Amino acid sequence: MRYSKRFFLNSLLFSSLMLSGNVWAAHTKKLDACLEEGKQAYSTQQFAQAKEIFERCVKISPRDAEARMSLAGILLTLEDLDGAEASFKAALKEMKRTSPYVSYAYSMLGDIALKRQRNDEAFDWYTKSLESNAANVNSLIGKGVIREYQGDKKGAAEFYRSALAVEPLNLIARKRLINLEPEYFTDEEILDALKQRFAVQPEVTELSEELRKLFSSIHQAEQRRGVDYLKSKFPRMPADYIVTLEKGTDFEREILTLAGYKALQKHIGQDAIAVFQQAGVPIQEVFKLRDLKGGKVFNQDNTLTESGYFVYTETLKNRKAFLRPNESLPPSKKFLQQLAQREAALKKAGYMEISRKELKFIEKKTKCSLETLRSDLGLYVLPVTKTARRYFIIARETPDPKKSVPFYYLMKERAKVNKSIKVPRNSLVESYAYYGYTVCLDDGKPIQ
Repeated sequence: MRYSKRFFLNSLLFSSLMLSGNVWAAHTKKLDACLEEGKQAYSTQQFAQAKEIFERCVKISPRDAEARMSLAGILLTLEDLDGAEASFKAALKEMKRTSPYVSYAYSMLGDIALKRQRNDEAFDWYTKSLESNAANVNSLIGKGVIREYQGDKKGAAEFYRSALAVEPLNLIARKRLINLEPEYFTDEEILDALKQRFAVQPEVTELSEELRKLFSSIHQAEQRRGVDYLKSKFPRMPADYIVTLEKGTDFEREILTLAGYKALQKHIGQDAIAVFQQAGVPIQEVFKLRDLKGGKVFNQDNTLTESGYFVYTETLKNRKAFLRPNESLPPSKKFLQQLAQREAALKKAGYMEISRKELKFIEKKTKCSLETLRSDLGLYVLPVTKTARRYFIIARETPDPKKSVPFYYLMKERAKVNKSIKVPRNSLVESYAYYGYTVCLDDGKPIQ
């Protein structure tokens, strides 16, 4: 009897395990089918549908890392950064530290932080990603981008080189590395690059500062698609304008020769002249144009300066970034900040701003000159540009009645329109009025 009971219990346990196994197998099959359906929707760019499917997959198995990762990926594609971040973090909690997806998840969290311009946070995520997998190309490029933003061009180049060591055909790393050539090339490499462009003689062995600047200028012109620009100007490109490096390989690249660079600068200068004229600048003023900081737009040889190129491209976009000969320099950001601080200090001290018209009214009523108003009657003149000014008067009674004369006249005039305005007392004006005097004589100077 005892054995029969034990056999029954064992049989029951075995049956339960079998049932549990069958249920788990069915559950896994259901999840696999869901994930496959989501992947199909994603592959056909039905992103909204894919999101709904992957959300269903997560409900089927909330602790499945693949389901969480799939949902995170589609949310990132849809620019739902908050949702993607939460899903990647949830997926990480379900992964073993040895999972190959750990590095990927950290890398994607780095991308999310980078999109939010949280560079320090992004750098930390990329670092964690590389600790899990030192060959994660996305994280290497991400760290390079952040170093580039921070101004460490040589550090950025090292990360891009590391990325290319893992994935030689990675176009993003290669392009960003090419952009940084003037920053990380050695003197010897710069000389070689200039020789490739026929900008120096083969026997030159020392790099001068002038040659360094020349390489930077030619390289920058190439990055601005100077080769394409020349091709648009010449149906049949002169053979000595362009050199093709690594022709016939995946790394094929066209660069400008010195002759090509000079031709490019000449044609851009000619195009700029026409563009400035179309923007309403007379031809006699074109070569006198300045940028918004006062710098020259054209060199003496009628080519554009570096800032002139920016002015030209802005003008192409119908944005005015130049000053004509008769135009004053706009105030700098620093000056505007100082101006705002001075205005705040004046208002705190009891001053109020008046218009140019109101100033003229006060001059007429007092017969005082501008200089007398400034020196004796409390007028404060705040210069904005060489020709523009702002004017302030003391807006309260003062121990010296002269200082509040402008405020008295202004309030008295305003009270004619608005009866609720209270006109302040001023003993000086009242006593002068009794005798029929104004504050100043006809010469603009005060009565003694």
